[in-house]
Amino acid sequence: MATDPKKYVLNHTMLRVKEPQRSIKYYELLGMKVIDRMPNPDAQFDLYFLAYDSPKSLYAGETRSARQGILELTHNYGTEKDDNFQVANGNAEPGKGFGHICVSVDHIQAACRRIEDAGYKFQKKLTDGRMHNIAFALDPDGYWVEVVSFNPVDKTEKIKETDPGTYKFNHSMIRVKDQEKSLKFYQDIMGMTLVRTSENASNGFNLYFLAYPENEELSKESANGVNPVMGREGILELTWNYGTEKDSEFKYHNGNDEPQGFGHICIAVDDLDAACKRFDEKGVNWKKRLTDGRMKNIAFVLDPDNYWIEVIQNEKVKGRSNL
Repeated sequence: MATDPKKYVLNHTMLRVKEPQRSIKYYELLGMKVIDRMPNPDAQFDLYFLAYDSPKSLYAGETRSARQGILELTHNYGTEKDDNFQVANGNAEPGKGFGHICVSVDHIQAACRRIEDAGYKFQKKLTDGRMHNIAFALDPDGYWVEVVSFNPVDKTEKIKETDPGTYKFNHSMIRVKDQEKSLKFYQDIMGMTLVRTSENASNGFNLYFLAYPENEELSKESANGVNPVMGREGILELTWNYGTEKDSEFKYHNGNDEPQGFGHICIAVDDLDAACKRFDEKGVNWKKRLTDGRMKNIAFVLDPDNYWIEVIQNEKVKGRSNL
């Protein structure tokens, strides 16, 4: 069977957490639900898969490997008992690379009040700075969670209620050294589509939003002035700071070297063997081939910045266990 990148989906983003129940409580406040759990006592870690799964969600009731917009939390046993343990959230040195995940909401003012009323802190409140259409909440491990609106922000200011059942896990952001190399990699090799570019010359950076098209038309309009596709899930945001591509010594932290935090993004493909063969033919760098180790059902590709990309089988398209 051949493989068609147009049928791929950006399945999940993985973050390491110190105390899983504390983290799950936070993300449940944001409307997510634990849709799967994989305990690994022999290897001393557990995996928790969270997603939006209300009747209003884009992938409600869908099999895990066919979804977009999953958050995987990895807990290594014992970290919850270590007072000195903390993850690297990706936004400070050493360990700068991963930036944030983003949740899009119905009424951003009410949603932010609800998060604050629950006792959680913000890196940036709606009222901070010049951009009053985005906020950054902090999860229990200090990861940044961007909050944007899929409704016009000037129309929701007086609304007091918010429905987490309508929220969406919109995107994950990573910083890249060379935008041309990364855009070529994610488009030509991983098969994604560039759906929007935001150029910020005065501040010295650009943002690139990529996604798999699926069967839906990608909107070019923006309700909040920042992200025109906030009604979707499964978007990857690449942030390029001008000049990093010219520095031969410069590199971002991939989250898997020490200090650890962010782990990987994951794509689910239509045919795992055929997709990995295609990647091989395109000359990718591998962290783990399908044939490596005991787990013959997952592979890991390295992107130009050495971020890990897990590759799994979309079991809705073709049966193959990802366990």
